[in-house]
Amino acid sequence: MKCVVFGGNGFIGSHVTDALLAANHTVRVFDRVPEHFRSPLEGVDYITGEFSDPFAIAEALEGMDVVYHLVSTTVPSTSNRDPVTDIETNLVASVQLLEQMVKANMKRIVFLSSGGTVYGNTKTVPVNEDHPKRPICSYAIVKIAIEHYLHMFEELHGLSPIVLRGSNPYGPRQGHRLVQGFIGVALANMLHNEPVNIWGDGSVVRDYLYVADLAHACVLAGESSVTGVYNIGSGEEHSLNDIVKTIDESVGQAPEVVYEASRSFDVQKIVLDISRAKEALNWQPQCPLSEGLHLTWEWMKAFEDTPGS
Repeated sequence: MKCVVFGGNGFIGSHVTDALLAANHTVRVFDRVPEHFRSPLEGVDYITGEFSDPFAIAEALEGMDVVYHLVSTTVPSTSNRDPVTDIETNLVASVQLLEQMVKANMKRIVFLSSGGTVYGNTKTVPVNEDHPKRPICSYAIVKIAIEHYLHMFEELHGLSPIVLRGSNPYGPRQGHRLVQGFIGVALANMLHNEPVNIWGDGSVVRDYLYVADLAHACVLAGESSVTGVYNIGSGEEHSLNDIVKTIDESVGQAPEVVYEASRSFDVQKIVLDISRAKEALNWQPQCPLSEGLHLTWEWMKAFEDTPGS
């Protein structure tokens, strides 16, 4: 199939691009900036543009079969600072993408939503796709709104959307010096002999998924004809304190931890029920946490040693 990956130069997008190429699909990448951690890949058609530009979007869609929508201009910890911008740059731009798909007579779209934030603080663990959604950050609210627009365009225009609610991905090429991704930040701070902040007492629980497993799910979703919403995670719970301990066991070194006051927008516990994805997509995660941490640490050390990195 011919795939256009919006956000294909980002952390998750670059791994989805790799997985699509490995599955012998044709890949076009649309992004506003080049990949940070490596040079352009041979055989990939790169288009540089703004996701908010409908003319650039129309160009990127030309001749393609499947859309992968992986773009987000915000992260949970920053989205509440300016919800209007979050809406304008993510929700409005996403609806424009759907409109351009209708004009181009394209049907299939894979949208990466957020299993880590859309449910909010849940009543049960693990949480399945039918659990009520009680988001506590703008990032999650916008993701849910895009999901609803996908359903609307399915009903009115015959789009064939599949929504993947990914958990907390980690792995090589994550922007580890930024504000999202505890594992990436913790490992990077270790590499630079800096402490890592934990907001709260470290009891916050997340479902951590190695990025290659998420990318594989994305490929299977695009190849399939199924629609609807699917949780994509490890199905396992790990607190921040657990992660610190496992890092120590996996790489032989523990980060220095500084505990800070808890943050109101942090969900306290989220673990995904992934049984629906296992059945519909014939998918399941392959990389255990300890192995994923080791692979990420080894990549991070190698990248830091690369000239010009």
